[in-house]
Amino acid sequence: MIVEIECLANPAGTPESPYKHIEAAIAVIQRSGLAYEVSALGTTIEGEPDELWAVVREAHEACLAAGAAGLVSVVKFQQSAAASGAPTIASLTGKFR
Repeated sequence: MIVEIECLANPAGTPESPYKHIEAAIAVIQRSGLAYEVSALGTTIEGEPDELWAVVREAHEACLAAGAAGLVSVVKFQQSAAASGAPTIASLTGKFR
């Protein structure tokens, strides 16, 4: 399964650390041990469904715990019913690297 999450924290950070609240979400994803890629407008994560649901929730809540006054998270899930041939980050983006 692949998930992309975009955390739209309000504010995104503090004057001293302009993306502090967003970086809190990315830190959760980094600690998860799952394969991920940070891009300009979101982070893509690859793993098993139960792992991903938990990480997405924790990343969302990390923005608020870091001090964001409000938050909207946009999440996209991609999953295949068949175990074989399930897309991966590399299979979807590899030819563009």
